[in-house]
Amino acid sequence: MLETVVVETGRNPTGTVVWMHGLGADGHDFEPMVPDLVAPGARALRFVFPHAPVRPVTLNNGWEMRAWYDIYGLTRDHRQDEKGMRASGVAIEELLRAEIGRGVPAARVVLAGFSQGGAMALVTGLRFAERLAGLIALSCYLPLDGTLAVERSPGNVATPIFMAHGTGDPTVPYALGDASRETLIKHGYRVEWHSYPVGHGVGPQEIADIRAFLERVLP
Repeated sequence: MLETVVVETGRNPTGTVVWMHGLGADGHDFEPMVPDLVAPGARALRFVFPHAPVRPVTLNNGWEMRAWYDIYGLTRDHRQDEKGMRASGVAIEELLRAEIGRGVPAARVVLAGFSQGGAMALVTGLRFAERLAGLIALSCYLPLDGTLAVERSPGNVATPIFMAHGTGDPTVPYALGDASRETLIKHGYRVEWHSYPVGHGVGPQEIADIRAFLERVLP
């Protein structure tokens, strides 16, 4: 199973957020954000931040870094590392199953991620057999969209999806994220779309909006 950083905001958490980091980061990347995502005195949540495996990344000249899959390019025409995505998807599903095994129902689990981690939240969450509380996909895009129609889980068609993107993102183009939103809507998904005047990152208003989303799907 993937190594993780675990943060609990109080005793006896009633819900879990499994949050994947972006390319080259690790599970500690969004750990400092936790206090801003749960109001003082609110229901306790468990945040699970896994570390992606270390692998060479073609887009970054083959340098080895933590990555959920290899990247050959960031246009819709570039081939995708389907093998890497599916392997990471299996590992992320193990984390979801582990939370369920600890007594947290799937309907009290949110799957989240930033950039490459957000892409994996979509790849995994849309195909997960049990209904999840919600999906959070930040500054990312929808991979493996060509197989979604036949592989998606009926249980998560109605799952709320929070998507956000910076209008000035130089890493994952805003247009790519917006096109992914349109694809999801065409497949019947409930997408809550947010755009912010930032680059490839997460700003204060976005954090506040994520907190509000978590309060709705994990009351």
